[in-house]
Amino acid sequence: MSKNLPNKELFQQVVALLQDARQQVLRTVNSTMTYTYFEIGRRIVQEEQNGKERAEYGKKILKGLSEQLTNEFGKGFSLRNLEQIRQFYFTYSKSETLSSILQLQNTQSLTAELELQKTQSLISFFKLTWTHYTFLMRIDDEKERSFYEIESEKHNWSVRELKRQYDSALYTRLALSRDKEGILKLAEEGQIIEKPKDIIKDPYILEFLGLPELHNYSESELEQEIINKLEHFLLELGEGFAFVARQKRITFDDKHFYIDLVFYNRVLRSFVLIDLKIGEVKHQDLGQMQMYVNYYDREIRLEEENKTIGIVLCQNKSDLVVEYTLPDNNEQIFASKYKTILPSKEDLIKLISESR
Repeated sequence: MSKNLPNKELFQQVVALLQDARQQVLRTVNSTMTYTYFEIGRRIVQEEQNGKERAEYGKKILKGLSEQLTNEFGKGFSLRNLEQIRQFYFTYSKSETLSSILQLQNTQSLTAELELQKTQSLISFFKLTWTHYTFLMRIDDEKERSFYEIESEKHNWSVRELKRQYDSALYTRLALSRDKEGILKLAEEGQIIEKPKDIIKDPYILEFLGLPELHNYSESELEQEIINKLEHFLLELGEGFAFVARQKRITFDDKHFYIDLVFYNRVLRSFVLIDLKIGEVKHQDLGQMQMYVNYYDREIRLEEENKTIGIVLCQNKSDLVVEYTLPDNNEQIFASKYKTILPSKEDLIKLISESR
């Protein structure tokens, strides 16, 4: 081995710096291009507003601009793409966050310093890729769109994952369990986890498992498929989850019990126990989960950690059975439905409403 080779720690530090630099460059390029499209959209709209017959004039502008840009730069500036760029400006110019920047932009005379400040503010506003924004601007509800934008940036969602979370109605599933103030927080801050109920979804959407909706698979098969697709399952569980164990054995006297799945939530600093049930949840299932939670709280949980959370995932449930089985002011045990196929958004909203 050459004596001139750096030690392993130094090498890893340099690699980390270079990888961070590449990611930063990529983020900067994405933000700059998205800002550029926003500016193109703004100038198209300004030019259209100067025309007397706006609809006819606007169409003419886009067609001519498309032909010229395609000749100059090649692909990427079709009439359809320019219509998206214009719509992008219309959609995001209404954002309250951008309003102060745009007011500055409309000032007649700007110093070079203010011009640079304006440009940098706009670039830093757009944190996602252009492909993310072309999907996001299809979402009409501004609060819902803002939520998915924040979550995409916070969790580094790919466009594919963003679409999957939207198709599974994540915002709706979270919003229906919150009051008006809570919904506003979702739009302004994304999902904030402060108490056990904040991590609970009802239903959970497990279409990525590839299992049929009918009862022709066992609980052990369901568990195995979850383990096989653990990364997807963690994304569906939400923020802060880490896998700990499967079929965790606990023993009382000579009797053994097995908890299907054990996770830890770093945000809540709590263990999260999950039991899987085919069919409808029974009061015995909830009582068993209460036993598991009590055991973890008394034997496993550290003093500085918060109380254990238990979730029984089932295909169906009676809300009254759940309510009368669990104690008043329950904040530890939850029963949630799961679906192994992705329903239509209308069916999903109906299903969520029935669960409230």
